[in-house]
Amino acid sequence: MATAQPTTDRLAEKHRSTLDQALDTIRTRAYWSPHPEHPKAYGADGSLDAAAGLTAYQSLLNGRFELDQPGTDGWTGGEVSPYGPELGVEYPHADLDVLLPAMRAGMGAWRDAGAETRALVCLEILARISARTHEFAHAVMHTSGQAFMMAFQAGGPHAQDRGLEAVAYAYAEQTRTPAGRAGWSKPQGKRDPLELSKEFTPVGRGVALVIGCNTFPTWNGYPGLFASLATGNPVLVKPHPRAVLPLALTVRVAREVLAETGFDPNLVALAVERPGEGIAKTLAVRPEVRIIDYTGSTAFGDWLEANARQAQVYTEKAGVNTVVVDSTDDYRGMLGNLAFSLSLYSGQMCTTPQNLLIPRDGIATDQGPKSYDEVVADLAAAVDGLLGDDARANGLLGALVNPDVKARLEAAADLGEVALASREVANPEFPDAVVRTPVIVKLDGSKPEAQDAYFSECFGPVSFAVAVDSTADALELLRRTVREKGAMTVGAYTTSEEVERAVEEVCLEEAAQLSLNLTGGVYVNQTAAFSDFHGSGGNPAANAALCDGAFVSNRFRVVEVRRQA
Repeated sequence: MATAQPTTDRLAEKHRSTLDQALDTIRTRAYWSPHPEHPKAYGADGSLDAAAGLTAYQSLLNGRFELDQPGTDGWTGGEVSPYGPELGVEYPHADLDVLLPAMRAGMGAWRDAGAETRALVCLEILARISARTHEFAHAVMHTSGQAFMMAFQAGGPHAQDRGLEAVAYAYAEQTRTPAGRAGWSKPQGKRDPLELSKEFTPVGRGVALVIGCNTFPTWNGYPGLFASLATGNPVLVKPHPRAVLPLALTVRVAREVLAETGFDPNLVALAVERPGEGIAKTLAVRPEVRIIDYTGSTAFGDWLEANARQAQVYTEKAGVNTVVVDSTDDYRGMLGNLAFSLSLYSGQMCTTPQNLLIPRDGIATDQGPKSYDEVVADLAAAVDGLLGDDARANGLLGALVNPDVKARLEAAADLGEVALASREVANPEFPDAVVRTPVIVKLDGSKPEAQDAYFSECFGPVSFAVAVDSTADALELLRRTVREKGAMTVGAYTTSEEVERAVEEVCLEEAAQLSLNLTGGVYVNQTAAFSDFHGSGGNPAANAALCDGAFVSNRFRVVEVRRQA
């Protein structure tokens, strides 16, 4: 890693083309990523290869994670990997009355640096994180329970893409208004014109609080972190207590880059809570905190929206993701695609389908008519075949992130007829890992007792095959679900143009992101930065989308200074 202080010119030479490409791609929505997805792409140009990344991760364990933050009044930790081992890392605990004023102290210089410099510094932070992707992958794996390859990709390049995307949107929104001074002249007929010189400056709102989640600490954390930092705000990162290390590493890198580029490193800081301390509520209502980004439960998200009145609050909460199965011209492809979607990371994704709405009279397919029972049985067989080999199963499922997921999985079997029972999968490398295959439960959508099950989120490897009277009934249930419970994703399979238009209309009216007839290597629970919107901000599952202009534009205000010309 470079130790000399980079100048703005050097940062521009290094990163301006990347920023320009990101700005172009958010307009075209084409595929692009500057961050390699394959582990073998790392090891040159100062980046860590697989062995060096593992060594770097292991060097962090069983020790203190120094950050040299002001206001440190003790040390705390306690992370245990979902794969079994204790991490043994201790983090600084902050006296907020000391840390928060220190964070605000650097705002003036960061504001005066301008939108471009802020964006370039953010890109330097992301570049250094990218160079350590192998190290971050192990940190994500052992705090989230993701299998290594998913932790590498989702916690590494895909998270970095989302951070860069946020920087691009932030830069675009700040530069809509001309930088520097603009002349203003109003004609007065025979009299001299009225003339003013006007200067417009984007100004951050104040301290931004990122409340991290357990399952995707970097992927969900980076959009808010970089959107706030790029728009002139200090950022305080409050990780989930079970997933501190990936975000602590992020904070360390950010502080190093800020210091090397001549800015106050306290513009980014870490707030780790002691067991049971629950500092998120305390922080959320502090007057210094003016922006909050949160991913997690609906209950706390609703509390933030209702109580953090001094802050601009961005939430991603829970939803009930639904797939409407009407008909298909690729039955095998549909089953394979759904089986993978239900299995990936043990369903511990906010985008994983939960409710599969299937007409009780069956569907038309390229293999002939299939009854409801046949569709469900064939889907169960597809999941079973996908996960039949334990090595493959471990690579797809990862580990259950916490005991609550396991409890929901075990309770689901009592909610209806089990079409596919969950089974334990042994992990030879990590014998203490809790690995389970998904359960599929058949429910009659017309029965009120079944609605209690399928009409609420059951986070984890649980899905419900809901028998409905018709596709029209499925669409009405879809509408009600999205409107009342929210959805991060909606999927549909149909060969009918009329049904396709009807599904689109429901999703347009209820603001839900829709995937139609996915049968290949793209899945409903995956979204691509720079192209796909994650959530819409238009239904109860989330009040913001990752990432659009609305996600960044209210993190700053434009302050005008007028002078007599």
